[in-house]
Amino acid sequence: MNKTTSYSKKLLVLNKPKGYVVTRSDELGRKTVYDLLPDWVFHDEWMPIGRLDLESKGLLLFTTNGKIGDALTKPGNCVKVYEIWVRGHVTDEHIAQSLRGVQSPHGLLRALEVEKISIGGAKTKLKVIIDEGKNRHIRRLFGALKDPKFGTPLKVLELTRISIGSFKLNIEIGQWRYLTLEEERMLIKNFDSYN
Repeated sequence: MNKTTSYSKKLLVLNKPKGYVVTRSDELGRKTVYDLLPDWVFHDEWMPIGRLDLESKGLLLFTTNGKIGDALTKPGNCVKVYEIWVRGHVTDEHIAQSLRGVQSPHGLLRALEVEKISIGGAKTKLKVIIDEGKNRHIRRLFGALKDPKFGTPLKVLELTRISIGSFKLNIEIGQWRYLTLEEERMLIKNFDSYN
């Protein structure tokens, strides 16, 4: 760590790889994100802010401050940006439908913004922005849409969270670090009571 930079005592970031569950312990014996972090993170009760499923990767914040966690996970409070690879041909109509939303047993699933980044064979890379995070939100949203060529549901093959609010992921996969005080300030500046 840089000796001239001041670091947060309330927030740290992990670049979560695939294959780790976001939980303190797992009854099935799977690896948890705490296996990637120093023991004191578990013992000092640092808690993840939000979730990423087993097959997802990317930015995962941890805090010891429940108010910060609540503020960053409250629907509408904070945007999250993902890069995803989808199996299937994503059309302009799919993008429009994902912005309007689709009904699911978990309520309305929708994206704030969707941008097509590239196409590779029968796969499409998208940038997706949401401001809430229902369980498997993005996977279920795109899974509700059909590939026009084959009539099969679109499938999210890879999902990486690249930012939460003003904070952008900038460390290698499997690595962690504290946020700087400036990063913390920028991330929570719009929330009144985080202390």
